[in-house]
Amino acid sequence: MDQTPHIGILPSPGMGHLIPLSEFAKRLVLHHNFSVTIIVPTTGPPSKAQKDVLQSLPVGVNHIFLPPVSFHESTQEIKAETQIFLTVSGSLSSLRDTLKSLIATTRLVALVVDPFATEAFRVADELHVSPYLLFAAPAMTLLFCLHLPLLDQTVSCEYRDLPQPVQLPGCVPVPGKDLLDPVQDRSNPAYKGILQQVKRLTSCEGILVNSFMDMEEGAIKALQEEEPGKPPVYPIGPLIQTGSSTGPDRPECLVWLDNQPSGSVLFVAFGSGGTLSSEQLNELAFGLEMSGQRFLWVVRSPNDAAANAAFFSVQSQDDPFGFLPDGFLDRTKERGLVVHSWAPQVEVLSHGSTGGFITHCGWNSTLESVVHGVPLIAWPLYAEQKMNALMLHEGLKVALRPQANEHGLVGREEIAKIAKNLMEAEEGSLIRGRIKSLQSAARNVLNKDGSSTKSLSELVSKWRNHKHV
Repeated sequence: MDQTPHIGILPSPGMGHLIPLSEFAKRLVLHHNFSVTIIVPTTGPPSKAQKDVLQSLPVGVNHIFLPPVSFHESTQEIKAETQIFLTVSGSLSSLRDTLKSLIATTRLVALVVDPFATEAFRVADELHVSPYLLFAAPAMTLLFCLHLPLLDQTVSCEYRDLPQPVQLPGCVPVPGKDLLDPVQDRSNPAYKGILQQVKRLTSCEGILVNSFMDMEEGAIKALQEEEPGKPPVYPIGPLIQTGSSTGPDRPECLVWLDNQPSGSVLFVAFGSGGTLSSEQLNELAFGLEMSGQRFLWVVRSPNDAAANAAFFSVQSQDDPFGFLPDGFLDRTKERGLVVHSWAPQVEVLSHGSTGGFITHCGWNSTLESVVHGVPLIAWPLYAEQKMNALMLHEGLKVALRPQANEHGLVGREEIAKIAKNLMEAEEGSLIRGRIKSLQSAARNVLNKDGSSTKSLSELVSKWRNHKHV
């Protein structure tokens, strides 16, 4: 048997979960000479996006798609979080078989899962494989999760009705209405699911967090305080997708960016799962037009039912641009480019012409913009994004935040004003300065002596000395 230490990695469904875990696998293989198997639960054939990410990984990272799990009821009726939990729990027996074969053929030293897949800890324990968690959201969200069982016991109302914000050590205060989506309705099965998951968080041997000291020092220090029964916490971020589109097949949007002035383009994208309502999409279009700014907008069909309607299917459905306001494309063609469903986000953010980013504040997108030093307009949609927006706007002060009206709609005048402020005003240049210093901190923590490099090395040496099952 090969004596190379081997790690099993279990991401839960959704591209936002697969990307940081894949980048982590890459780091283990390229910098620490480990080998890795990524074990992917599925509900159907893998998407092109999933296959692209997995096939781009270096030799030493294998992947296995578990057999698809089928649902008894229509998935339209179930919240995304509940669908994820059901997919993971329906995959446990095939996970058990996969781990058994890895134990037989490799020196398997740990199973690393993401926060939606903690049910897999049961299988790891049964097979005597060390369980670890990779928390691909902020340290602040992890602190909140660890605090949730206490909140659940001591608060009787819905959290959005709390008279005072929730105060987590070392973090900006969080009003109840800004806490993560799945805790907003305590009668929904998704809430029960989250509560079960967080109670399991402490049953692992260590928690890796995709964040770093200079970005979340207060939260990380609070997490690292030793308490009985609390596993050690290793900040190892920023883990972000890397890649480049060079060569003759360079995407149209990058070629377009090549011809724009430095720092002049506002990039608008709402992640791999985010969707806007028809009315909000209309206001955004008019707002971008009124702002007079150059923009690159990744647009997806509107959805009036849910902000994360595209979570399980990245492609936008209808006529690509039929839902945009009449004449919008013609009127803005001199300074705007609209692309359908997808753009190579990392390349766009690292491009010299990109000067700002309207984002849903998903954690992957947030870290990508920090690493590339792009100031933000925070427009959260779902999951923990409102908490991320608070941290970016009020805590780190690297983002502007548009105000919605009493109907929850961000109007065109507000969008135009905030886009101008970010790209042209003094306020924007202060934000740009702060994100540039965070950018250099993000680079430093990954240097040879950087805090995130040291943190991962500490864990890796623990894994190396692990006795094989």
